[in-house]
Amino acid sequence: MSEILFLVEQAPEGGYTARALGDSIFTEADTLPELRQMVQDAVRCHYDAGEMPRIIRLHIVQEEVLAA
Repeated sequence: MSEILFLVEQAPEGGYTARALGDSIFTEADTLPELRQMVQDAVRCHYDAGEMPRIIRLHIVQEEVLAA
């Protein structure tokens, strides 16, 4: 596998969640820099050394609310 994609969203209670698309990997953190580290750690734990993807892609979804 050359690449893995994570969907990153803001958690309702604060912080961020990351969920791998196509794999059962989920992690969360308070800040985006912390989340990046947690995602890397989760991928290392999930895959053996020879099977680990070379690229981790984060698709960050951020919702904004504007006054009309």
